[in-house]
Amino acid sequence: MEKQVVITKKIKKYFSAKNGLVKAVDGVDLEIQKGEIFGFLGPNGAGKTTTLRILCTLILPDSGEAIVSGYNVVKEPNKVRLKISYVGQSGGSDRSATGKENLILQGRLYGMAAANANNRAEELIKLLDLSEFAVRIVRTYSGGQRRRLDVALGLMNRPEVLFLDEPTIGLDPQNRANLWVQIKKLKNEGTTIFITTHYLEEADALADRLAIIDHGKIVALGTPAALKKEVAGDCIIIGVENLEKYGIKLQKIFEEKEYIREVKIEKNDLRLYVKDGPSVMPQILQIIDAQKIKLLTITLSAPSLNDVFLRKTGYSLRDIEATDK
Repeated sequence: MEKQVVITKKIKKYFSAKNGLVKAVDGVDLEIQKGEIFGFLGPNGAGKTTTLRILCTLILPDSGEAIVSGYNVVKEPNKVRLKISYVGQSGGSDRSATGKENLILQGRLYGMAAANANNRAEELIKLLDLSEFAVRIVRTYSGGQRRRLDVALGLMNRPEVLFLDEPTIGLDPQNRANLWVQIKKLKNEGTTIFITTHYLEEADALADRLAIIDHGKIVALGTPAALKKEVAGDCIIIGVENLEKYGIKLQKIFEEKEYIREVKIEKNDLRLYVKDGPSVMPQILQIIDAQKIKLLTITLSAPSLNDVFLRKTGYSLRDIEATDK
């Protein structure tokens, strides 16, 4: 059996706010195996970063227990810190120094001798493809180059667990894909990686397993493939004119059809989950036509993590991503 390097049991963290108590983390149970990339997926404010900060000993839980690399985060925080590294959303590099100088300084802060820090910096420059810009001042870096340096800084102490909080936020698609390549390299080196994200494609591409968190609670847990398999069959996405007026009416009609397993209304679409999409498509089109409702779009696809999220929470994470942009 794989060694569990992160275990949480019923951890909770509440905050007081003007409108009452905010249950940022509300009884989270997790088990993360050695050497895996574990994705923590959810919208902003769902509890991802608060959970991560508890695991990194940056804040204390109100109750429950968290064990990281064999040590209790509340009772043995200093021992935990020696085993982990944390890369936050804003990074931690000195922008007036070069990338290599940042790496060597990080090593020295961890107690490395100067020669060892230099050697480790060279290893990471090669591993994460930093050679082209490692001797340049950090303030001249692009966003993608800075994030790769941030990850390298997090690896200087050879952590058992690397915590990455929204590592690709703000990056363009090309730089995001490049960083994915670097993160996969780290897995191949044996590093356990805990990554928070609200990007569906990122969780799908990187995570060996993932948890979906919403309003402080875990609502789904498993491999991306297994979670998508729960939403069996095909997904037919329908756009009609004036969905606000006709959406509920169509939902009731489709729910009565035995060949439709589930119906969901999103912000702009109606989603039908069916066993065999191509075979039932003509019947669906006939129903819409019989109701004299104007069809705008209709697409057929396999279930995605967005469909999983929609089923588990009742709303679409893609809509939240679009709103955040």
